[in-house]
Amino acid sequence: MARAVSTRTKLSFTVAAWVVALLIFFPILYTIITSLKTEGEAVAGFNLIPSFTLESFREVQNQQNYIKPFMNSVILSVGSTVLGLLVGIPAAWAMAFSPTRRTKDVLMWMLSTKMMPAAAVLVPIYLIFLKLGIMDTRIGMTVLLMLINLPIIVWMLYTYFREIPGEILEAARMDGANLWGEIWHVLTPMAVPGIASTLLLNIILAWNESFWTIRLTTTNAAPLTAFIASFSSPQGLFWAKLSAASVMAIAPILIMGWFSQKQLVRGLTFGAVK
Repeated sequence: MARAVSTRTKLSFTVAAWVVALLIFFPILYTIITSLKTEGEAVAGFNLIPSFTLESFREVQNQQNYIKPFMNSVILSVGSTVLGLLVGIPAAWAMAFSPTRRTKDVLMWMLSTKMMPAAAVLVPIYLIFLKLGIMDTRIGMTVLLMLINLPIIVWMLYTYFREIPGEILEAARMDGANLWGEIWHVLTPMAVPGIASTLLLNIILAWNESFWTIRLTTTNAAPLTAFIASFSSPQGLFWAKLSAASVMAIAPILIMGWFSQKQLVRGLTFGAVK
């Protein structure tokens, strides 16, 4: 039986939720406001009333081409996520339906790699990229971003696969399905919500990755994170142009997140993360 909640309690929780949401969104809002100011207005001090000028956006576009880093971001984020799913789906299947004594240890080891500071392995990764000749290449960055996010992909899919009854896979085997047929024709269609939420979340994570993209790319594979960093120069921080570049970089992922929020929430609440 559902617990009765008073109108005052509902109102209090609603107000609290709006306050928290506004606090989280305020940095993005202020970045948008600053991007609509002149450079003089941006450095003058805190002000929530912009002059609604597009001068900073024009200067950013004139200084650097937006299309190339945008396409690099799309290729790196989507490519690394799809590659991660190709590796993560079979790995999660093995851990969910054919576990061994070491399965939990392997899962914890994979998760522990996300706790390691990225700066600790910067030099080895840098030397590997130089040795293989993949510095500032889309292939090198795609593989690296896939490896960075692979533990999250495997953990999310593993948790979701655990919710699928094993009897369904046993029935597929009795009907003559081989291993790959079992994974791709039975398991994957049933796990579409979990796979979709994993895909969306990892695209966002890859899109926002800045530590590695700034240090391992210059021009050919530089995504929008490097595009933003280019407006921080030794001459100073140009707040209006920096904000305009940030808005141009986050706008695509904000739009994607807005239109896919139902799928993301549905996948997360139906077993992808517990």
